[in-house]
Amino acid sequence: MNSPLQTQQPEQRCRPMTSTVSEIEEVIPDEDSDKTTLLNGEPVRRRVSGKLPVDEGPRRIFRQQSFGRDIGHAAAETYLITGLSFKLLRYLGVGYRWMTKLLALTCYAMLLMPGFLQVAYIYFFSKQVRRSIVYGDQPRNRLDLYLPSNNDGLKPVVVFVTGGAWIIGYKAWGSLLGMQLAERDIIVACLDYRNFPQGTISDMVTDASQGISFVCNHISAFGGDPNRIYLMGQSAGAHIAACALLEQATKESKGESISWRVSQIKAYFGLSGGYNLYNLVDHFHNRGLYRSIFLSIMEGEESFKKFSPEVRLKDPIVEKAASLLPPIILFHGSSDYSIPCDESKTFTEALQAVGAKAELVLYSGKTHTDLFLQDPLRGGKDELFDDIVSVIHAEDNDALTKDSLAPPRKRLVPELLLKLAREVSPF
Repeated sequence: MNSPLQTQQPEQRCRPMTSTVSEIEEVIPDEDSDKTTLLNGEPVRRRVSGKLPVDEGPRRIFRQQSFGRDIGHAAAETYLITGLSFKLLRYLGVGYRWMTKLLALTCYAMLLMPGFLQVAYIYFFSKQVRRSIVYGDQPRNRLDLYLPSNNDGLKPVVVFVTGGAWIIGYKAWGSLLGMQLAERDIIVACLDYRNFPQGTISDMVTDASQGISFVCNHISAFGGDPNRIYLMGQSAGAHIAACALLEQATKESKGESISWRVSQIKAYFGLSGGYNLYNLVDHFHNRGLYRSIFLSIMEGEESFKKFSPEVRLKDPIVEKAASLLPPIILFHGSSDYSIPCDESKTFTEALQAVGAKAELVLYSGKTHTDLFLQDPLRGGKDELFDDIVSVIHAEDNDALTKDSLAPPRKRLVPELLLKLAREVSPF
């Protein structure tokens, strides 16, 4: 497949600020200028070394148009999300259980706000973050890229699918993970996707697969190594990513037309995920995600088998496709009450039963949010983070040496607030 980056001066290697699935075309051919690139008709800014020309009129217009387009996109997304929120409220109603969980969520967010504000500042103002890159033609087909500060060679890549109970997932939820992995010279692509009620599970899996395809086929334009791509999902995102990976392996085994290959994924990391919907429907109902809503998200109980990776492995066709799967590592906290750790245990056993390479890593006493939020916000040593980085850098001795010398990560939230947040967490 041809590289998506086609310029009039191929000898200059530049990193685009944003991208879409179509090829790039230079629209300002002057040498030694502040280049603007078109991706699927949208201007992209790129810095090329040299002096700026005296006449900046056309580029000033481009900047104004780009700013106006960004404002338009933000307004459109705000309007869309607001409408979907009201639609979602009609599904949920205003029962006591949801009101108490909303109150708990508000308290939880306020306690962690000191850390969230620091992360938000970097997210919006850091030059190492490329926000809302278009990867498809559906609503919310966007991804954020977190890039290392140095450009010395191609970097390993993590494609991250965020969680959110299939309802409140958003690409920015992966910003803390993205920033911290970027500090270790790892590029992170956080995918956004349609949530319920804007879409159902099949739409989410389709979006995730298309986002993975974009990264596999275009990440080299951003300094990523297409031969070192890792797929990761957290909570509902782990379920969606596992469905996308297994579906892709099945299509590949049947010889169907595909836009990315499972062999392009070096490993899959599933964090606190659920992989058997039959076991989860009653559990979620008791925790406030009512059966009627869950069935609507999953397109009815008749679709449970299709979207339960653990169950699908029993299908002879899918069992054959399992041989194509990359190494799978499932991480889970033993005190996770949102999604019991048994979900990862039984999925690991099912994978091993069909010959797939699978490993389970359990963290004693850790809850659903400890691993993904409280521990990273605490700073210092983080078992999960170190485990992920060690796998990604396993074949890079220089990177492993740098990891061993890396300074402790900065604490973002005082310990007292972290402990209080853990107590009030609705997850």
